[in-house]
Amino acid sequence: MSDVTGTVSSDVLRYQQARSTLESSKSELEELQNSEAVGVFQKQLALLQKRLVNDPASLRNMFIADGTQAIVWEFQQPELGEAFTTTLWNLLARGDDMSIILQRFIWALPLKFKRKFIKAIDVHLRGRYPMFENLSEGWPGEAFIPPYIRPAEERAIDFELVNQGYLGYQSIGYSVRECELFVWLEVMRDKQCDDKPCELGVLIQGKKEAKGGCPVKIHIPEMLDLLGNGKHREALELIESCNPLPNVTGRVCPQELQCQGVCTHTKRPIEIGQLEWYLPEHQKLTNPNANERFAGRISPWAAAVKPPIAVVGSGPSGLINAYLLAVEGFPVTIFEAFHDLGGVLRYGIPEFRLPNTLIDDVVEKIILLGGRFVKNFVVGKTATLEDLKAEGFWKIFVGTGAGLPTFMNVPGEHLLGVMSANEFLTRVNLMRGLDDRYETPLPEVKDKNVFVIGGGNTAMDAARTAKRLGGNVTIVYRRTKSEMPARVEELHHALEENINLAVLRAPREFIGDDHTHFVTHALLDVNELGEPDKSGRRSPKPTGQIERVPVDLVIMALGNTANPIMKDAEPGLKTNKWGTIEVEEGSQRTSIKNVYTGGDAARGGSTAIRAAGDGQAAAREIVGEIPFTPAEIKDRVERAAKYTELGQIEQTIVGKVPLAGGIVEFTVRAPMVARSAKAGQFVRVLPWEKGELIPLTLADWDAEKGTIDLVVQGMGTSSLEINRMAIGDAFSGIAGPLGRASELHRYEGNQTVVFCAGGVGLPPVYPIMREHLRLGNHVTLISGFRAKEFLFWTGDDERVGKLKKEFGDQLSLIYTTNDGSYGVKGFVTGPLEEMMKANQEGKGRSIAEVIAIGPPLMMRAVSDLTKPYGVKTVASLNSIMVDATGMCGACMVPVTIDGKMVRKHACIDGPEIDAHIIDWDKFLPRFNAFKAQELESKKKHGFA
Repeated sequence: MSDVTGTVSSDVLRYQQARSTLESSKSELEELQNSEAVGVFQKQLALLQKRLVNDPASLRNMFIADGTQAIVWEFQQPELGEAFTTTLWNLLARGDDMSIILQRFIWALPLKFKRKFIKAIDVHLRGRYPMFENLSEGWPGEAFIPPYIRPAEERAIDFELVNQGYLGYQSIGYSVRECELFVWLEVMRDKQCDDKPCELGVLIQGKKEAKGGCPVKIHIPEMLDLLGNGKHREALELIESCNPLPNVTGRVCPQELQCQGVCTHTKRPIEIGQLEWYLPEHQKLTNPNANERFAGRISPWAAAVKPPIAVVGSGPSGLINAYLLAVEGFPVTIFEAFHDLGGVLRYGIPEFRLPNTLIDDVVEKIILLGGRFVKNFVVGKTATLEDLKAEGFWKIFVGTGAGLPTFMNVPGEHLLGVMSANEFLTRVNLMRGLDDRYETPLPEVKDKNVFVIGGGNTAMDAARTAKRLGGNVTIVYRRTKSEMPARVEELHHALEENINLAVLRAPREFIGDDHTHFVTHALLDVNELGEPDKSGRRSPKPTGQIERVPVDLVIMALGNTANPIMKDAEPGLKTNKWGTIEVEEGSQRTSIKNVYTGGDAARGGSTAIRAAGDGQAAAREIVGEIPFTPAEIKDRVERAAKYTELGQIEQTIVGKVPLAGGIVEFTVRAPMVARSAKAGQFVRVLPWEKGELIPLTLADWDAEKGTIDLVVQGMGTSSLEINRMAIGDAFSGIAGPLGRASELHRYEGNQTVVFCAGGVGLPPVYPIMREHLRLGNHVTLISGFRAKEFLFWTGDDERVGKLKKEFGDQLSLIYTTNDGSYGVKGFVTGPLEEMMKANQEGKGRSIAEVIAIGPPLMMRAVSDLTKPYGVKTVASLNSIMVDATGMCGACMVPVTIDGKMVRKHACIDGPEIDAHIIDWDKFLPRFNAFKAQELESKKKHGFA
């Protein structure tokens, strides 16, 4: 009780003291408030409050000015101390307005003060940032902040991005703001050169083109200045004003030969390419909805104030051309031969170097600007350039790429397991063969000895892809490492990933297993370097020494030659001796009025950035004076829009008829194909998104109805799955018509054209036979089936029966079955041999030519039979294809001409090829190239 009483007394005492103090302070406060000094202070405070409300920036600037003076004082000291450096860096890392002001202050400092700052972060922050260690040694000319590269042992087993750039540092714990500062530190090395060599290049006396520089003329010094001032958005807008693909070109452009190749920091150029693609990646990270800035525009198709433009090909030249024209308000349609967009960017470059999402970003921008895409449309086959003009398109840009892969034509090149890099990369990249969910077969790579022949970027891509698929990979190159044309970075990465390099070596022959027909060994010439060639590189020459080495898979990465599709379809299009399209001096114009070109179609094998530069240059030429009235423009836009919509129609099954023995006939809506189809041609079919590309011969078509007929025999997984499709189902893509149409000749007198059709060879025979009949030729059809139950189209009211009714004695029909259950017992060769023997005796109609279509062994048998008689014979070869336009080289047909084996391509030179020059012993095994993979696929799908 006494404790409680004591506590109360203490509290009362403290209360009395506090009250006395408060009354004394109150009295003093009232006295001071009436003083002159306090009155002045109150007025100043009121004015300051009013100014803060009306102009808050002025107060901030006052404090900034004082702070800047303090920073200036620190920078004037012999060196920056640890406490100051740490505080300054922490302020920079905040990412607020104050940090941007500090960035701009340091960016504007003379070089000697920047060096002092770099020295300070090297000394005081290297523990926190290992990339700062030794940064000050040789800075700015020799030291730099590198982008983040994933460790070789980690990246060599997956297809994730290797060079992750400056933002890649997030993966090891740094913030986005810290990554921004790493970029800023790299930019700080820039000299802001007045002559802009990185942008404009360096003029060399006697040379027309400047050395280096930027093919798309990005304003690089201005971009660096904007980044130095922390203006990311403005820097990206500057780039996109001339190049909508910085995320692509920044990754695949050979900067060491272009902008960085002429950088005045000769020992360590500024990482311009990395900065270029950093900007769009940074925007996606900080503003995921950035592309919405393109939305809300009036579509050029709806505005109809400028005439429509057609762009052929969606590679780098086509994409940049379409983008720039769409920005200018032109209605643009991009016609792409594949089912996916991006051209070589998608099928040729692996995702560990260029993710497909980046191509999709560019496509999205073009669509938001009003651009339209038509896929599976092969200009030169589906339509000609004149066809496009007739449909309202005013001008056309052709960006079709390089075309056919190059081979060496050495002995053994026909063996299974020898393929082009185009085919290998297309199977992996475009057709996603590396993913078990997709049907595209890949060659066996895991634990196999893989040779990649060549030394360019494609060779690096193929080698590094094969490594990720588990192969033991060796790059075989005829010169030395220093002469390799590949980008230094790509070669460096390949060697880091434990890819072997065999230099001064060149294949002279490939040796295979006589039973499996797969390659087993390579004979390599050992070279030495001789005198320089025209390019300045020393020419390799054999020493006479030969090495025999084991190999299981050979990938030929030797460049490309021009694809003849466009040249063959356009007689007025001038090409040079290499088959590339000629352009006017200083222009992208071709020999055809209002047709422009660029990229590999005009240059041959080149780079994505040069292709982009050509697309940009062509866009500048295309936007010239428009010679049409508003009414004429509107008419053109309406016609081009309808044509575009027709090309975008889903290719839907509208009819399905089971024929016999697992053979099904489909009628498919494909108006573009039906318009252009000719006898003897075929289509490339992607049945569903994750299916494989397969060739199917056109059995018939109806241009008025806009339909085509396909006959499918269920053999492998894809054909069996197709035969499960129903009316109303749509294919993912049908491209065509492809291949050369049949050559038709009028044969006078007592002659006949003989068709030997085996099984499902009858459907492709049917339209060719019909055209011969319409031409007035007599036709003899020898159609063979396994047995009576496999017959189709033979009834009076079926296709062949109707032809017989229409043409009467002009058509002779002979049917054979293996077991004799219908017609003549035996194979088609039986009646054919009888006809030829009769001809020798002067009996019957003489055989003008023989067309054989059916199983490969049957076609060979026909060829072997007719050759001694000297009867002209062609075989229609739908061998294994991937792209079916010549780009991949998969449908190689070994032929002998003048005693030398050369290659033809069934999809370009055929499908009909002189049967007597085909080396059947070498060709037939190619049908079994992926037999093991097909069997495995059938097991997986329950078909085995």
